[in-house]
Amino acid sequence: MAQPTRAEILSTLLPGFVGTVLPEWLARLLREGLGGVCLFGQNIVSRDQTAALTSAVTGANPDAVIAIDEEGGDVTRLYYDRGAPYPGNALLGRIGELALTERTARAVGWQLRDVGVNVTFAPDADINSNPDNPVIGVRSFGTDPAAVADHTAAWVGAVQATGVGAAAKHFPGHGDTAQDSHLALPVTGRSLAELRERELVPFRAAIEAGTELIMTSHILLPQLDADRPATMSPAVLQGLLRGELAYDGVIVSDALDMKGASGELGIPAAAVRALAAGVDLLCIGTENTAAQLAEIVAAIEGAVASGELPAERVADASRRTRALARRLESRAANAAAPVSPVPEPHFDLDEIAGGFDVSARAREWIAAAGGQYELVRIESESNQAVGVAPWGPFAAGAVAARVVTKEGFDTPGFARAAHPAGKTVIVGKDLHRREHARAYIDAARAADQASVLVVDMGWPSDDRAYADIATFGASRLAGRALLRLLGGEA
Repeated sequence: MAQPTRAEILSTLLPGFVGTVLPEWLARLLREGLGGVCLFGQNIVSRDQTAALTSAVTGANPDAVIAIDEEGGDVTRLYYDRGAPYPGNALLGRIGELALTERTARAVGWQLRDVGVNVTFAPDADINSNPDNPVIGVRSFGTDPAAVADHTAAWVGAVQATGVGAAAKHFPGHGDTAQDSHLALPVTGRSLAELRERELVPFRAAIEAGTELIMTSHILLPQLDADRPATMSPAVLQGLLRGELAYDGVIVSDALDMKGASGELGIPAAAVRALAAGVDLLCIGTENTAAQLAEIVAAIEGAVASGELPAERVADASRRTRALARRLESRAANAAAPVSPVPEPHFDLDEIAGGFDVSARAREWIAAAGGQYELVRIESESNQAVGVAPWGPFAAGAVAARVVTKEGFDTPGFARAAHPAGKTVIVGKDLHRREHARAYIDAARAADQASVLVVDMGWPSDDRAYADIATFGASRLAGRALLRLLGGEA
């Protein structure tokens, strides 16, 4: 077969970029056939600016995929400056109403349609089997395969009914890991039989619901492929996803600038291996440049010339991505256009708080406090998927009386000052995994246990040792619901 054309190669690439307007180098590549762009929080400052940006993208390439990580919870890009007005997957899973999940997904879809985005890298179809998972956690609908599958299918169907393509992720399941693939290559010992019983169940449901894309994970599954992460494994992508699950849509990679993909290879080599394994659309990263894209194109051309990458595989990937663009156009044409600008969705705060895990002690504490308390905010480094978006009650306008950081524990005697007079609500995320959080909470409880209430807005430990209240999400909406529960204004 002949060498793939430059346009065919470009159609498989989905870079990010720096700035809030379309750079000329990216506009040029789009005119030459680039597959599209991925938007991140740094690219967005307002509704009108985002709509102008996406209009510039489609002006350069009407068939461009414009993708974004808008999961409807802690991971948000449209609301990166103020926190998302949605519940988040873990809360939706705990509430258990598929109609609410559908309503959330529709709200996400209409918001994206309004600003010209046609693909969301959601829903997260992972089963959060490990409470110490540093990157999935509240992004998951839960721990039960059947329930996660039901919510995944509901999310896919509802968001795609708005004309926006869904991308179920992270195949074949990132929930049973204790490492973050942004920073390392996680390893899971799941066997194929175990995957069939658990991790693959939501992906089967997503496929049956017609998901336009499935995103790969940068995790190693030695029982399936001892040498290559899922993104670069023919056994996982061709044998399992295309073969056993009979998936015929677009396979998109998780970002190739993550350490789990390119930490040892570099992005160009990772791109070649991912394409060869069966990926159709290569999500490159967050801050790509013209020089990086040129290196990737050259690496793909060289791999085809050497025989490392079959030309037919590049042509197949290009056909799939171009067919996706046509389907997305058809979806949008067949879905009613949103009334613009689309308002933020409204959710009942009491219904959202109904998904919280509230101990009997916490209910007694809240009743006794009568809405009079001060907030202590436990700071912790967030994973790169969530980033630094405002979270919880602080996104909802509450002010912390003090902020606790890792650096705060070098000061002798901090335990004596850990608990001020009166009622104190200590709020953080994934508290059981943070040494400084555990130390602070232990000291505060030792000073006056009866006056302290601990709220974990992440995924708590199974024993709830550091969670009198577990909200299973830290979106702005979850923060408002927490303030309502505590007796304050929301």
